Amino acid sequence: MGRWEPNARGRLEQAAMELYGERGYEQTTVTEIAKRAGLTERTFFRHYADKREVLFAGSAVLRERLVSGLAEAPPTAPPMDAVAAGLQAASAVFDERHAQARQRQRIITANPELRERELVKLASLAAAMGKALRARGVSEPAASLAAEAGIAVFKVAFERWIDTTGVRAMGSFILEGLAGLESLMAGGRP
Repeated sequence: MGRWEPNARGRLEQAAMELYGERGYEQTTVTEIAKRAGLTERTFFRHYADKREVLFAGSAVLRERLVSGLAEAPPTAPPMDAVAAGLQAASAVFDERHAQARQRQRIITANPELRERELVKLASLAAAMGKALRARGVSEPAASLAAEAGIAVFKVAFERWIDTTGVRAMGSFILEGLAGLESLMAGGRP
C-alpha cells in the first residue's frame, strides 16, 4: 500500500496492535509501525504524538460520549442517574470493538508505563464528568463523588466485559455495576 492511500490512521493502529501483540510494546518502534502500515515515520507523527498514543487515541471520543450523555440526562435526574446516562452513552462505543478492546487491554496490562497512563486517562474522565455535573448545578463534594463512583463502575464493568466472549453488551455490565453500587450504599450485599 502506498502512503497516499486512505485510512492512514487506521492502518497505523492496526500495525501497532499487531506488532505490540507479536513483539511487545517496549520492543516495537515507531519505524516498525510505520513500515508495517506502508507509511513513513513522518505520517505516523502526523497522527500520533508517540507510540503510546495509538492505545489512547480514543480517549477524546470516550470523554465526549460520557459528558454529552450525562448532559442530556433530564434536568431533574439525580447526579448518579445523570452519571449512569453518561456511562450508557459511552458504552456503545465499545460493543463494536470487543476484540480490539481485549487486545488493547492485554497490551496495557503487560506494561507498567501504560497502566499508569490508563489511570491518568480514567482520572481525566472523572474530572470531565465532575465538571459536567457541576454545570448541572450539583455542588461539591457530591459532583466529584458521583463522577469518581461512575468511573469506578465503568472500570469494573469494562474489566468484566473484556473477560467475556462479547455476547453481552458492555451497557449490561454497567447496569449491573450501578445496581451493585446502589445495593452497597443501601447497606446490602450485591
